[in-house]
Amino acid sequence: MADKSKNQHSAKEVRERISTEKGSETSDYRNEKIFDSGNSLNLEFEDSRTSKHGDSKIEMPKLKTVNEVSKLTGVSVRTLHHYDAVGLLKPSEITGAGYRLYDDAALLRLQNILLFRELKFPLKEIGRILDCPDFDQNEALSQQIALLTLEHKRLGNLIRFAKKIQKKGVNTMEFNVFDRSEIEEFKKEAAVRWGGTKEYKEFKEREKEGLDTAKSGGELMGLFAKIGELKNLLPADTTVQEKIGALQQFITDNYYTCSKEVLYSLGQMYLQDERFRQAIDRAGGEGCTDFVGKAISIYCKGE
Repeated sequence: MADKSKNQHSAKEVRERISTEKGSETSDYRNEKIFDSGNSLNLEFEDSRTSKHGDSKIEMPKLKTVNEVSKLTGVSVRTLHHYDAVGLLKPSEITGAGYRLYDDAALLRLQNILLFRELKFPLKEIGRILDCPDFDQNEALSQQIALLTLEHKRLGNLIRFAKKIQKKGVNTMEFNVFDRSEIEEFKKEAAVRWGGTKEYKEFKEREKEGLDTAKSGGELMGLFAKIGELKNLLPADTTVQEKIGALQQFITDNYYTCSKEVLYSLGQMYLQDERFRQAIDRAGGEGCTDFVGKAISIYCKGE
């Protein structure tokens, strides 16, 4: 009952404040539709709250209390308070009585936070990603899907391994199923893209200095085309490895310092991100992405 009275009190305060500011009456208010699809939280709102001012209607912001957000998302009130304290998710408004209120934009940010948390990104890194001026929701979602696909593959391997132990006995040993290196490398590339690393900062500085990304992007695809011409060779062939070295140098010259660690992360991203795969295969022919990925692995780690 306490939560309900707090929520009512909060809504009442908002209505009174709006009424005072607009010299109007407010009509109350909202119907909610909640859809929970798999691990992805999707929210749809129908908000009929309006302010009557003369003959016109002014749409009021959609606001939820911290308790309502907690019930809606499954995130504890304590966690939401912590996100506020560290600056990760600030309430849209705070009432005179100190109640936190969240609008749809805040809920969308929370949905992004939860997706990145599912992928085990640290809170500080999530904040850097979401606050990046170039943050692109669709591109980030593509990266999240790629990472979730890797996690799904890893969990499938773990399930198969557990069943194998169940069938053959507890003495069965196989440790590669616990390897998270592929996932961690892809996460590093996401951090590079969204400003969590010195490489990204270096790239932004070069953009300020006049980097022509369209021109350099075309030249990069030209490099992949040349590598694609070598698909008849083994990825470990000296000629192929020289081209990978040229790729590394091109990235360093045009984008940011490309260490072998960074290049390896890029190689994993090329393999997992469907858009990169399509672009590279378009430049170097079908199978070019897989060939490049193997060649980069050998170049960087001797795999």
